Amino acid sequence: MVRDPLASSSAPSFKRIMRDGEEDLVAIEEPLEIRADGEPIAVTMRTPGHDEELAAGFLYGEGLIVDAPEIGLTDDLAANTVEVRSPLLRRPQSRRFYTTSSCGVCGKGALEEVAVHAPRLPEGPVCARGLVSSLPDRLVQPGFRRTGGLHATGIFDAEGEPLAAFEDVGRHNAMDKAIGWALLSGQLPLHDRLLCVSGRLSFELVQKAAVAGAPILVGVGAPSSLAISLAADRGMTLCGFARRGGMNVYCGAQRIDG
Repeated sequence: MVRDPLASSSAPSFKRIMRDGEEDLVAIEEPLEIRADGEPIAVTMRTPGHDEELAAGFLYGEGLIVDAPEIGLTDDLAANTVEVRSPLLRRPQSRRFYTTSSCGVCGKGALEEVAVHAPRLPEGPVCARGLVSSLPDRLVQPGFRRTGGLHATGIFDAEGEPLAAFEDVGRHNAMDKAIGWALLSGQLPLHDRLLCVSGRLSFELVQKAAVAGAPILVGVGAPSSLAISLAADRGMTLCGFARRGGMNVYCGAQRIDG
């Protein structure tokens, strides 16, 4: 089932605690196991909610599936397990997938591996600099407003209208949820869409965006050197420090007007 991508999940994203004698809200972080046809594939620490989208986006971003799979929650581990019923294109190396926030590959080999699953991007839309730099202000982040502890990824059309937004304690999980929603709703590749993330731009986020076919990725924070190299290699427009109407364009400036 594909849910409203701009609505909050029914699963709670925060819990109430006592801090300094006062009530406070903190983001929930719990493990999620992803299984494919009964076999454990990955464990990630995530904020509950939109777990089916997370599983679909993760598997797609890693080049393990190409079509929308059948996904269901299991009854064990207090619903912290997702079962994917879909043949995988290859068997993953387990050491790469039991992670928290980074993919465990680097350098030239990483670029070559991503290229297998992410062809160079088409020309894509040309957008005004002011529109692209304003995307973080248009990013729906109700959980962040409550806790200050959640990252977000949003999908926008070329006019800057929000199409989907997802939050998670892990920035890579928020991206997986967004891409998983696009996969399950038949909207991949994202050739005429823009992706915006609420934090820094890591190699892993560029990887996932490239596999999903997004020509423009913008973030509030700084990119890493390998993120810039991968974006340039795949023909992506990568913009960082998008704040208060300004931003830096690190590669793919032909898509930015102004």
